[in-house]
Amino acid sequence: MYSSKTFHIKSEKEIIQDIDEASKVMPSVRKIFLADGNPMVLSTQKLLPILTYIKQKFPKVRRISTYALPSNIEMKSPEELKELYNAGLSLLYVGIESGDDEVLKMVNKSESSQSTINALLKAKEAGMKLSVIILNGLGGKKYKEQHAKNSALILNAIQPEYASSLVLSFPFGITHFQNKFNGIYEPMGMIDLFTEMKIFIEHTNLYATIFRSDHASNYLVLNGILNRDKELFIKLIENAINNPTGKGLRKEWQRGL
Repeated sequence: MYSSKTFHIKSEKEIIQDIDEASKVMPSVRKIFLADGNPMVLSTQKLLPILTYIKQKFPKVRRISTYALPSNIEMKSPEELKELYNAGLSLLYVGIESGDDEVLKMVNKSESSQSTINALLKAKEAGMKLSVIILNGLGGKKYKEQHAKNSALILNAIQPEYASSLVLSFPFGITHFQNKFNGIYEPMGMIDLFTEMKIFIEHTNLYATIFRSDHASNYLVLNGILNRDKELFIKLIENAINNPTGKGLRKEWQRGL
């Protein structure tokens, strides 16, 4: 997502100014997201005063959230994570993308399934909630089954409060992405994507994870709770496989990509 941008950290003065300006326009907001790409790379000593100032300027705030990499979480001690949680950071968004180590290696993710599990369980132990993302189609036709199964297994191990799936897109072209797979990546059509999603859902064993596939990239919208709505999801996916031009599926132009 951010490969076309250069990452840099704003100064504390700039961040305070941003908070001041936002508080004048929207003083009563209840949810705040720390942008942009990777705020958790900041040290705990830098994050804590920012969180404290947010709560001062937004007295009605009930949830502060941000993106996080498993490696960011792992770099912080359990005590530091607890401090951040107590200061208001209660929800982390994590792009897991895949639970399959082979696929992760091919897309240069710099994480493994086990490192992701270790880090996210560490965050949960501190009290933080998790919202994780899986990319439908990331492994292509060749790896779709192992990508689906292992992505389900990593969610089973983590038991996130929220999970979602997006369909892989190619903003830099299909050739750019195929190079990551040494040219063997085979893009997936709608039926392939639905089949992979069915395998994924079938292998989930979740207690009460709110699951959504309602991003613009998704052809089939699913909203519910796993495992409660597991059989319903499977039925909807099977209907989509059997009738890919049927009512209720997004047309290509509706996906806005």
